[in-house]
Amino acid sequence: MPVYEYECSACQHHFERKQGFHEEPVAVCPVCEGEARRVICSVSVIFKGSGFYVTDHRKHDSITEGEGPKAGKQKGK
Repeated sequence: MPVYEYECSACQHHFERKQGFHEEPVAVCPVCEGEARRVICSVSVIFKGSGFYVTDHRKHDSITEGEGPKAGKQKGK
């Protein structure tokens, strides 16, 4: 079950609740019984392993290797 973070609108108290996806959000602050709202936070993502960098799947540039269109035409003559 995910953990959701809440903040009270009246006293700015922060608290967390472990809830299922289909449960109703907490509407009352446990400290002052004011209106509570769910806080949306950004999460950091760290990609580890191969395949996540631009250079991991780069196709080789045939022009820089000397096998471009001009080189291919000259071999055919």
